[in-house]
Amino acid sequence: MSNLRFQALNAVLSRSIPDVKIPSSKISDFYGSNVFDKKKMKDFLSKEAFQSISNSIDLAEPLNREVSEQIATAMKSWAMAKGATHYTHWFQPLTGTTAEKHDSFFEPGHDGQAIERFSGDALVQQEPDASSFPNGGIRNTFEARGYTAWDPSSPAFIMESKSGKTLCIPTVFVSYTGEALDYKAPLLKALSALDKAAVDVCHYFDKSIEKVNASLGIEQEYFLVDLALFNARPDLLLTGRTLFGHMSAKGQQLEDHYFGTIPERVYAYMLDFETEALKLGIPLKTRHNEVAPSQFECAPIYEEINLAIDHNQLLMDIMEKVAKRHNFKVLLHEKPYAGVNGSGKHNNWSIITNTGKNLLSPGKTPKNNLMFLTFFVNTVRAVYEHADLMRSSIASVSNDHRLGANEAPPAIISIFLGSQLNDVLDEIETSRISKKIKEDNGLWLGIPKIPQILLDNTDRNRTSPFAFTGNKFEFRAVGSSANSSAPMTILNTVVADQLVKFKVEVDKLIKKGEKKDIAILTILKRYIKESKDIRFEGNGYSDEWEQEAAKRGLSNIKTTPKSLDADVSEKSMELFEKTKVFSKREAHARHEIRLESFYKKLQIEARIMGEIVNNVIIPASITYQSKLVQNVIGLKEIGLAEDTYAAQLQIINKLSEHINFIKTNVDQMIEERKTANAIEDLRDKSIAYDEKVKTFFDPIRYHVDKLEQLVDDSQWPLPKFRELLFIK
Repeated sequence: MSNLRFQALNAVLSRSIPDVKIPSSKISDFYGSNVFDKKKMKDFLSKEAFQSISNSIDLAEPLNREVSEQIATAMKSWAMAKGATHYTHWFQPLTGTTAEKHDSFFEPGHDGQAIERFSGDALVQQEPDASSFPNGGIRNTFEARGYTAWDPSSPAFIMESKSGKTLCIPTVFVSYTGEALDYKAPLLKALSALDKAAVDVCHYFDKSIEKVNASLGIEQEYFLVDLALFNARPDLLLTGRTLFGHMSAKGQQLEDHYFGTIPERVYAYMLDFETEALKLGIPLKTRHNEVAPSQFECAPIYEEINLAIDHNQLLMDIMEKVAKRHNFKVLLHEKPYAGVNGSGKHNNWSIITNTGKNLLSPGKTPKNNLMFLTFFVNTVRAVYEHADLMRSSIASVSNDHRLGANEAPPAIISIFLGSQLNDVLDEIETSRISKKIKEDNGLWLGIPKIPQILLDNTDRNRTSPFAFTGNKFEFRAVGSSANSSAPMTILNTVVADQLVKFKVEVDKLIKKGEKKDIAILTILKRYIKESKDIRFEGNGYSDEWEQEAAKRGLSNIKTTPKSLDADVSEKSMELFEKTKVFSKREAHARHEIRLESFYKKLQIEARIMGEIVNNVIIPASITYQSKLVQNVIGLKEIGLAEDTYAAQLQIINKLSEHINFIKTNVDQMIEERKTANAIEDLRDKSIAYDEKVKTFFDPIRYHVDKLEQLVDDSQWPLPKFRELLFIK
């Protein structure tokens, strides 16, 4: 019987492309059809109830119980009309995935008859077990209570499957004592802080602005592999990445995959998951081949940030589910294959007023340019002040493999502005601010002229972790599997805090008699000078940049455990306390959760590496070696000279060398793992796994990959890179 690898290859070669049926050739006919959005609310609610929920969504006003009951009844009626039989609070615990507990609309009546019921209380709040999710010690097993609470700003939706339909209600997840146990609650707090701080600063320029929303567009990169090949790789199955595998003779060096013709089977998959996403109101706009073979990307139109992140989490779930229908496995790991590009989740962030003004888009008039400069420079200053916290926000065991390699940005946080804006800031820094400025009369003699910046006037820098790209900042360092709430909570928090500081400083100058515009420009000029070290326009991959960054005092923390120190530093604690995004207890709990996740994932990788080596690689290699030995014995018995089988002897010796090395090092790795497991302090344990256990991974891999090149192809048990990357 052939080994599992060849069974998988046979399965791939027999695949057919499933038919994908879309509801209509016009996306507008079915877009958002499974979402209880404002249009549907208006159809189902009374005028008063609709106005109340609109105010709650737009202005964060609380809903009274009577309105909640009306909305629950309307939501149930709509969902049941669509075929839903159950509902769930859909939330984002600190596992990194989404969670849901389904309840039926069905309830038995007092007379024994069944009724369908969904109350306002069930809509607003439910009670999952808070001790069974990561909580950093906030909830013990005997303190299980936690609450999910409805987030009206993110609309309810219906999730479809072959077996049925479920009404999903986006919620936050908090403990019985009020601490956040999810990603959404801190994000909402950060967005609220940004809104208030930005509106206050906007009033220097436009008193009509009442609200500021952060906007986000998330580019999602991913790999596809056939499900049979995936299941034949225990490392992919349990860790999301290949722990072994010699690079294919052909990889991405010909650059022929990027933006190439989408393979037909992949196209069918894309069309299928895009259709499901569009029905859920996820505004997917773009699809294309990415740089690495079998790597792809999809991207939506920009949305309000809370909704954009909910949609991205939902999108990843849809991609996983739809992939099974096509016998694919979608790989969201940041680096599933060594030697080719990893995957990111590029977060394109901007800030938009209720009047429709993008605060990061320069205008044609000097006053609009000063408004732009204010938010632009404050963002640069905020990232500079909290660069280590920004680095921590994108840290994970999987992203550690990606940062600094194959077009992913380095671990050094820097900002790329483009030559045009870089020159503008340099001009402001060195220019003398004229005291002849007269407000509101167009005589802006002290402000350098900023030309209107078109989207293609700012070059792109793939090596920059945080780049300005025309009218937005692109946080490129976020990993493809991450929940974007984590980095976006930090970004919005640090910018909110910086804007508050800016307003205090400007107001002080105004109180001293300085004209408003001169006061603004004076503070901006100082900020530009003080944050200049974080601006970098060159190649982030170069050794020269590492040396230059060190001279500038920029951190280069390459792995997760030490980068997470920023989460609980005195500086961060002060920031979180001022903005009320995290309490001290919440910040320390999340720090513990992230450390625990880090070492446990490395622990799993070490275990599966040892298992594959001992149970798969070594036996296959010895079997092949035994065949060679028998061949040599046979040749010797028939009287052939030793030089006629010298090649076989050389291969036998090489096999023994590699087998002995990997066996010895796996045993040593296991001992280091035992030592690390005995460490109680989570930070020390994570560092031990990072600096002691993980150091065995690459040498073991190297020798396993050498065995792959020596062992008879028909006997090698694991699907090879050429098969994983090129057979679809």
